[in-house]
Parts: sequence; structure tokens; C-alpha cells
Amino acid sequence: QLRLVESGGGLVQLGGALTLPCAAPGFRLEDTILAWFCQVPGKGREVVACTRITDGRTDYADFLKGRFATSRNRVQSMAYLHINSMQSEDTGIYYCAAEVDGSCSDYSGDYMYYGQGAQVTVSS
Repeated sequence: QLRLVESGGGLVQLGGALTLPCAAPGFRLEDTILAWFCQVPGKGREVVACTRITDGRTDYADFLKGRFATSRNRVQSMAYLHINSMQSEDTGIYYCAAEVDGSCSDYSGDYMYYGQGAQVTVSS
């Protein structure tokens, strides 16, 4: 059964760093579109990164200004979102999402699989 399981999150100091793990048992990550979304109260899920199947490269939202990065461990079926120089606007619930068909999309409804979400709060 395909599923995504998130862990991590929590309270982080302004300017700090955080890594969010996403376990993807059953997925072949090299054949999976893997995306990360952030949701803040009152707003929908906004894509922050998406890794393509075609070339394995990751696209990032422009507003992140290079502070976000992703990595994967194919053997362990793990994906990670790394956030550096954290800012107050990074506060939100982060979701990993996966799809085995199609291509990267900014629309959250295009992904069939979601993790349960990880709450990240940046404090000053």
C-alpha cells in the first residue's frame, strides 16, 4: 500500500534551520513526482518544491529565495525538505505529496498521496 508518513516539525528559532523527513514506503522515488506544500491558516496549500521524474531535478517556488532544498534516499524511500535561514512567514503546516503519473503541478489537487502534515512554527 502506498503511503507517505511525515515526522519532524516543531518550534524553530528565527534564522534557524530545519529538516522535515517524509517516509514513502512502497514508492520508487525515481519514478515518483514528489512535492512539498505549505499551508497557513485561512489559505490553501501552496507548493514550495517539486521533484520531477524526467530528470530528477527540483523546482522551487520563487519566493523562497534559495532557502529551501530537497533530498532523497532512494534505498530507504525517504525524502527530505531542508529549510535554512528560517523566517516568520515559514510558519505553517508542511505536507509532502506524491503522484506517479503526470508532471509537477502547483495545484494540490493533482496529487493523490499526502503525508499527514508537520507543523512548523518560527519564533523570534
